[in-house]
Amino acid sequence: MKACCSLLLLGLVCVQLKANPGVKVRLTQKGLEYAKEVGLEILKQNMEKERFPDLTGYEKFGLGNVKYNISRIRIATVEFPSASMSLIPRTGIKLVIGNASLTADMNWNIRTWMFRDSGRSTVYISKVFVTAIFSTPLDNSGHTLISLTSCRTTSGDIDIKLNGKSGFLHNFFIKYLKKPIHRSLATNSCPNIRSGIQLISEDLQSLNVLMPIDDLAEIDYSLNSLPAVFRPYIELDLKGIVHPAGNYTGPPYVAAPFTIPDQTDSMLYLAFSEYFFQTSSFAYYTAGAFNRTIAEETYSYFNISTEIFGSIIPEVAKYSVTPYPVMLKLMATETPLISLQPDSFTLEIQGSMEVFAVLPDSTNQSLFTMNTTANTSIALNIFNQKLMGSLCLNRLQFSLTHSNVGFFEVSLLENILSYILQTEVIPSANAKLSKGFPLPNLANITLTRPRIAIVQVRF
Repeated sequence: MKACCSLLLLGLVCVQLKANPGVKVRLTQKGLEYAKEVGLEILKQNMEKERFPDLTGYEKFGLGNVKYNISRIRIATVEFPSASMSLIPRTGIKLVIGNASLTADMNWNIRTWMFRDSGRSTVYISKVFVTAIFSTPLDNSGHTLISLTSCRTTSGDIDIKLNGKSGFLHNFFIKYLKKPIHRSLATNSCPNIRSGIQLISEDLQSLNVLMPIDDLAEIDYSLNSLPAVFRPYIELDLKGIVHPAGNYTGPPYVAAPFTIPDQTDSMLYLAFSEYFFQTSSFAYYTAGAFNRTIAEETYSYFNISTEIFGSIIPEVAKYSVTPYPVMLKLMATETPLISLQPDSFTLEIQGSMEVFAVLPDSTNQSLFTMNTTANTSIALNIFNQKLMGSLCLNRLQFSLTHSNVGFFEVSLLENILSYILQTEVIPSANAKLSKGFPLPNLANITLTRPRIAIVQVRF
């Protein structure tokens, strides 16, 4: 199924201490209409493939009975010329099918005490009306379900053509065949709809609500509460929490309330709050994803050594007369800070960088340690059902915290360190971001022509 025009919306929220979702999903009336068309087409296909049970019984006829058997029933065509789906606030979804018709082929056999006959027939059933209401309850694992709460069907005309029959017997047989067909239609229509809805509900239950991102983290997309049904749309609140892989302890953040702006132009809206990205940052920080070691053998642009550093900082040249390879150890010292502003997504990383000389015996000798602050921007896009990002370094700040080579001006190193980070750390981070965050599993819906906006929501 394809959602032909969908919008991914990221909400900046105000801070209020109460339990709230991290992600919202909104299905609009436009999306519901598309789902109806797809659903009815699936229903048609299933009915045409269905193998129906035989109808056997008898009808009263004068002093005796007319025994009948209708077998090998096969639906040839199904038409739904008029169908609508609407939302009933605080109740659920209403489906109305009007003036539906179907054509079926079947074998028939009739016996009375006077005569018997059999043959093949074509049945045309028209003016079938169905009204059904579905609710959207929640199961214990955080899946949304679909349940049939009420159903009513009425059928109008049944026209039967007995192949090769005419005259009195033709009309006689048709009269007694119509009754069981009409009765079966009235009796089985709603149970068949209920069975179909049950299959859809089972499919929804099988969808993964805990989705792995990579080896380090996974997302909990389970429902936070019952779906909220309004007249123009239905809205689902998802937990939207990113956990370190296998560790489901709650993050040290409280989700703030947010709403999706009042828009219904698209079929589907996905809204990710700042909380979602905060938990993501915390999960990767906990897993050590922001820590990195850069050594001479792994850096491909030039050989980083005490000789290069010594040409910039005289104190390093005096401390290490013999040139040695240099190793840089970078680590985040606190959870990187996420900030969403209108049309702006920034990530600020507070960390430290320790620079070592690698001695011939493979031991490391610390030269100096600096605090670092990296301010970055993230550009977002959607590809292959994943939310992807691309990191751009805006600003770097350094401050010396400890030095074994003596005091020196940090500004002397800014250019070379910025170049190393730009050519090594940022590309590595973008390679990971390009793998993407899986979007909520929406029953095989494919997003097309997505648009992304970062907006601010105030209360």
